[in-house]
Amino acid sequence: MTRGAFDGEGFFAVLDGHRISRELTWRQVAKESGVSASTLTRMAQGKRPDVDSLASLLAWSGESADSFMVVDGKSVNKENPLTTAMAQFRKDPRLPPEARAAIEATVKVLYEQFATTKKAK
Repeated sequence: MTRGAFDGEGFFAVLDGHRISRELTWRQVAKESGVSASTLTRMAQGKRPDVDSLASLLAWSGESADSFMVVDGKSVNKENPLTTAMAQFRKDPRLPPEARAAIEATVKVLYEQFATTKKAK
């Protein structure tokens, strides 16, 4: 039997990235997205949002739900996370070229280290 799940922890981490890049507080995220601050607090504690809150947060962030779907323990997202991250850093107008290069180099090293470690298990 196929089992599907939603990666709420991953979704919250991505929301936090959007929050940081927009220089917002969680209260501001709640106001802009139309989701209660208590919902965001529960998500920070590992709880998943209700369907309406999820839809509002997806709309606010511009993310798609399929990016966080897991079927039988495996992500159904076909995008490469490293290339997606690199593309996002390149889009950020606040990062000067030398800062972008430093962040990209750091992320690549960490990704390769942990991706390899996970495969070895």
